[in-house]
Amino acid sequence: MIFSNHGSRRAPLAVALAAALFGTIGAGLAAAPAHAYELYKQGDTVLNADLEAVFGVMHSEESYELGFGNRSPGSSSWREGYIKYGLSGSQGLGGAGSLYGAVNLLSSGTWGDGDAAGFTLGSERETDIEDAYLGWRSGDLFPALGENGVDISGGRQKVVVGDGFLINGDSLNFGDVDVGADFDRGGAYYIAARKAFDQTAVLRLGGDKGLRSDLMWLKSDNRAQAETELGVATLEHVGEPGTLGLTWIRTLDVNERYASPAQLERDDMDTVSLRGAGGLGVENLNLAFEYANQDKDADTENAWYLEGSWTFAGLPWSPTATYRYSRFSEAFDPLFYGFSRGYGTWFQGEVAANYAGPFNSNTQVHHVGLKATPMENLTVGALYFDFDTLDTDLGDLSGRELDLYAEWMVGEHLMISPLVGFYQPERSAAEGGTQLGGDDTNVYSQLMVVTFF
Repeated sequence: MIFSNHGSRRAPLAVALAAALFGTIGAGLAAAPAHAYELYKQGDTVLNADLEAVFGVMHSEESYELGFGNRSPGSSSWREGYIKYGLSGSQGLGGAGSLYGAVNLLSSGTWGDGDAAGFTLGSERETDIEDAYLGWRSGDLFPALGENGVDISGGRQKVVVGDGFLINGDSLNFGDVDVGADFDRGGAYYIAARKAFDQTAVLRLGGDKGLRSDLMWLKSDNRAQAETELGVATLEHVGEPGTLGLTWIRTLDVNERYASPAQLERDDMDTVSLRGAGGLGVENLNLAFEYANQDKDADTENAWYLEGSWTFAGLPWSPTATYRYSRFSEAFDPLFYGFSRGYGTWFQGEVAANYAGPFNSNTQVHHVGLKATPMENLTVGALYFDFDTLDTDLGDLSGRELDLYAEWMVGEHLMISPLVGFYQPERSAAEGGTQLGGDDTNVYSQLMVVTFF
């Protein structure tokens, strides 16, 4: 299926459905925060060397058609990787806070057949600037706002809002596919190599507790995101029971040359969300929710979820059980959502969320998860998803998926994460779904290796 864009450009179904799609980073950096190697420290002056590398090997027994026209029935095997490298540091200003910043390059590529949905072809290679930002933190200048209660930054950087339900970097990484214009960001689609917004101005007010707020201007240079420009404002209260937050996102501009019909509706679109997360003071309990209302010229859309989890701390391996229900209305625009708390957020199902769909629009999802820690450096888990398309006239992407995974911290700077997934669509591509050649169960496997310093 092909949609016409303004300017006689053409964009595939994938651009319309997966406008905010990512690639996840696998278990990777969500479970293991990046570190830096200290090159120099003298007083309040710190200079670090940054290094982050991710490599993945993937195989899918089935392939998917999202409008690119470059996949055929059968299996796909491919590899993805990137390395990010550069410098970061900070400089104290006596009693006037501190400056901080970073400059990083990123080299990425995809090898082999390209991914199972054809976002990449296996020929992608690119090196470019990823991070280039400068900021100032207030230190103890404003005691009423807490330590570093004023934080101002600008430049090219990744920005996350709340739980990443709506904004978690600019992580949609197309490859060298023919969609009527050059959308190639260097491949590495699944692991989402490039995540930084091209231009940002961010003001953060407030500390780690009590009331806090963010004001942001974000500009994407990602053609698969129609180079969308956003204004964002948040207001949060952070306390012992948890965090309650309000977000307003105003879409300021899109580049019509690269926009899908769905993305053209972003112009002057308002998205308002209410969210919360925390244990309400109950040990081993975690609750979370978010409700987003989206005002478009054509209609009003919404998306929401409710989630609860409990850790059985007294049992061997301290297992955690999770249930979540989420619903995304028929034409909801998921914007820049991304991988946040681990597998399943906010890419629900490794096959469904990456290749087959749905992509956080026109669906309701029941999710059950179980994870445990048999050793201090090893987590194992199982994730089940049941997808039910709301309006099947737009295509039927209903199905079920079971993912089994492990996250093994081999050492301080190395993580290995194997995963196997079983995805069962209700419809093949010939019947209104996306899986080519039939509706058999797809067996998907991957191995992620992440290193960081």
